[in-house]
Amino acid sequence: MEMKQIEKRLIMDGSELIVESLARSGADVFIGYPITPANLIYSYSHERFPSFFAAPDEISTLQWMCGFSASGKFPVTASSFPGFALMLESVNMAYMMELPMLIILVQRLGPATGTATCGAQGDLALLNGMISGGFSLPVISISSMKDCWELPNKAMKMAIDLRTPVVLLTSKEEIMTLAGFSISQLPEINLIKRNYYSGSETFVPYQTDDSLVPEFLPVGNTYHQVRFTASTHDKKGIIQNTSKEAIDNTKRLEYKHRQNLEHHLYYEYDRQSGADTLIISYGITASAAREAARLLRADGKKISLLIPKTLLPVSPAYFEIMNGYEKVVIAEENLSGQYRNILFGECGNKNVVGVNGIAEMITPSRIIDEIINI
Repeated sequence: MEMKQIEKRLIMDGSELIVESLARSGADVFIGYPITPANLIYSYSHERFPSFFAAPDEISTLQWMCGFSASGKFPVTASSFPGFALMLESVNMAYMMELPMLIILVQRLGPATGTATCGAQGDLALLNGMISGGFSLPVISISSMKDCWELPNKAMKMAIDLRTPVVLLTSKEEIMTLAGFSISQLPEINLIKRNYYSGSETFVPYQTDDSLVPEFLPVGNTYHQVRFTASTHDKKGIIQNTSKEAIDNTKRLEYKHRQNLEHHLYYEYDRQSGADTLIISYGITASAAREAARLLRADGKKISLLIPKTLLPVSPAYFEIMNGYEKVVIAEENLSGQYRNILFGECGNKNVVGVNGIAEMITPSRIIDEIINI
């Protein structure tokens, strides 16, 4: 008699999945300052990470992360807007020094300290412009409990592969809400391998090949001098003001993300043949978008659905998908339509409409009403 496989179900929150995923991926150290609604990540990391450091504030958090990253460790932190705002200068520093690390940003209602226990999707515009000069900072967005398991590993790999800070974007509801789900089909999380420079020739810290990503070598090794700097520098890490080599090296920071984007591009595309309308959503609102698509199809309406997970830099693949539809509806829990503006600018596009709001989650019925009234 064939034995029936027992489905394993658990009730847990997204914070626990994220922390476990990163621990299995090989993240070395969590550094943080507690802030709602990221506190559970802080708490779980204390139990699960090989090393844990409670920083006195968010500025110290990012400075310590830079030190750990330069020494060859992979650091992780979690915060929300008030804390993340204090990190901005140091994130720019890590970006210029090309130090891999992961910042989990748990969105809550703003502006300023706002309301710590009310979720939102209000930080994307900030992330899109937080690097001085408008350079791209990679942002990966969680849109389901399964994503809480799979995407931390992918975000960590992106940070290591591209030598850059990466933001894993989520929100209060995804992190703090208990949910029952099956873990039977969750894939194994593989340990991420980190390769260091092993050549015998003099190590040039910002020398690159066609990938535009320089090899990494931690400080403190026995054989080579290692130099990191956050000022404009040449390939040797020497401050060069505005020399051609230094400016070319600065341009490379933008180019390396876009050139390698296809290797770190994650999205769901549920295409229905004959559909002329596309729903786009991300993060917590993606759940409402999935349900709206299901209900519309049950009612005979043809509809397609795109859930971008690699939000920034914006992939040309998203525009290729959108170009196949007469109407596009973008649903996100912020007042101004931040991702819509990133995609189409302030002038917008007459064929693109938004479903927006603050202080309450977008419902499937609101998305459906917008589509019916197009």
